[in-house]
Amino acid sequence: MSFNLASFIDHTLLSPTATEKDIVKLCAEADNYGFFSVCVNSCYVRLAAEELSASKAHIASVIGFPLGAMSTKAKIAEADYCLTEGADELDMVMNLGYLKSGSVQSVVDEIKSIKKVMGKHILKVILETAYLSTDEILLASTLSKDAGADFIKTSTGFGPGGATFEAVKIMKEVAGDSMRIKASGGIRDAATATQYIALGASRIGTSSGVKMVE
Repeated sequence: MSFNLASFIDHTLLSPTATEKDIVKLCAEADNYGFFSVCVNSCYVRLAAEELSASKAHIASVIGFPLGAMSTKAKIAEADYCLTEGADELDMVMNLGYLKSGSVQSVVDEIKSIKKVMGKHILKVILETAYLSTDEILLASTLSKDAGADFIKTSTGFGPGGATFEAVKIMKEVAGDSMRIKASGGIRDAATATQYIALGASRIGTSSGVKMVE
């Protein structure tokens, strides 16, 4: 492999039954294998930050996860909490109800309000593409770009489907070189991850990172 796959990986554990011991193990793996980050639920951000305090691995967490349907105020509060606890990056779920209602300004305003709280920290907007048509993926990507998102991301891993090559191709049409793409959901081997990177993904979200790089 002509590139360092580990450096593309957000080593992810978002299971509702994840224990403190599981998170400690996740962090040790991230440090050992040189993954870009760990991605954990907000209740474990501080633990992850403590475990990785001497590591190069970053801390990512999720906002409005996995449905994206809570209030903007709740998402802002969660974002603020995660940043205070030590998160470097946040993956927020877009409000798909707003998107499908045609309330595009509400979508943009929500993303902008969360990005404002985050400052220079990285914001990824999860589109949950399995729920969307091609036109809706294009629209969701465009709104995210207009609102100042740093990344658009395919999936939560809890929806009806994960990443697809077609969705990433569509997202790349909008993202170009000015917004990055994270592919996640169902990516379990190095060959598949490499294909997503070739299509333009800058980050891979997976719980199979160790298997991929060993």
